[in-house]
Amino acid sequence: MATTLQPLRFKTISEYHQRMRLPKPEHPLISVINMETMPIFAGQGPQNLVLDFYSIALKRNFNIKFKYGQQEYDFDEGIMFFIAPGQVYGIEANPHQEVKRSGWMLLIHPDFLWNTPLAKTIKQYEYFDYAVNEALFLSEKEEHTLTNLLQNIAQEYHSNIDKFSQNVIIAQLELLLTYGERFYHRQFLTRKITNHQILNRVEELLHEYFNSEDLTEKGLPTVHYIADKLNISPTYLSNLLKVLTGQSTQQHIHDKLIEKAKEKLSTTALSVSEIAFTLGFEHSQSFSKLFRSKTNLSPLEFRQSFN
Repeated sequence: MATTLQPLRFKTISEYHQRMRLPKPEHPLISVINMETMPIFAGQGPQNLVLDFYSIALKRNFNIKFKYGQQEYDFDEGIMFFIAPGQVYGIEANPHQEVKRSGWMLLIHPDFLWNTPLAKTIKQYEYFDYAVNEALFLSEKEEHTLTNLLQNIAQEYHSNIDKFSQNVIIAQLELLLTYGERFYHRQFLTRKITNHQILNRVEELLHEYFNSEDLTEKGLPTVHYIADKLNISPTYLSNLLKVLTGQSTQQHIHDKLIEKAKEKLSTTALSVSEIAFTLGFEHSQSFSKLFRSKTNLSPLEFRQSFN
């Protein structure tokens, strides 16, 4: 049997620096690392990591494999990903790969954001919930824009700390996060073939589920169920579908449910309670409430419209 690696947890940025054989950070709550100066990961073999602080990384030609779930990903183009405190991800160094690495890593402890508006708003950037394989693939122009911002933060980080330092870094960080959101939106639109394949697969999964016994026995499929089948994080999937169709994964599930309910109401003599049961509802009232919210009609009113 395969053994599960116990995650290596870093509670402080200083601990991370020490483990990665980096010089001590110049500030206990924030660090900016030039990837060209970063040694090969000091662990032996593959390792799962958990950070108790935010990590924002822009990397190119990095000699490390990242693992999420059961898949590994090698990145040698300009990519960026965002990791929130408490997320588990796996890495494995390849010491035999001699390449010129470049990029930046920004580490921010939540305490650095304390008493600033960003302490709350940073949680609104949903790409912190994306999986490693859902990284942001940057164009040359986008990479240049983000690199400049990271270099600005690095310059401030290496300067003498004064009463303006935190505000200047926070302002640059907010701009960086906004650009991240803009570029992810662009990625949803430009990676059309891959993304529409995902959309088609969502439709196939819903069709299979709604035409199986699972619907009656297990109830409505959850967003996590669909995301797991696609090996995609739930947040990434919902955001992708919103850009492509204007609707979240949950809304797609409900649309398929209403479509199935209309079919049964118009082509069978089953009672509303019986239909609710076959669609996975324990209580017909819950089904009727959802049906009305989607159609502005009760199930009976919809049925009567065919008479």
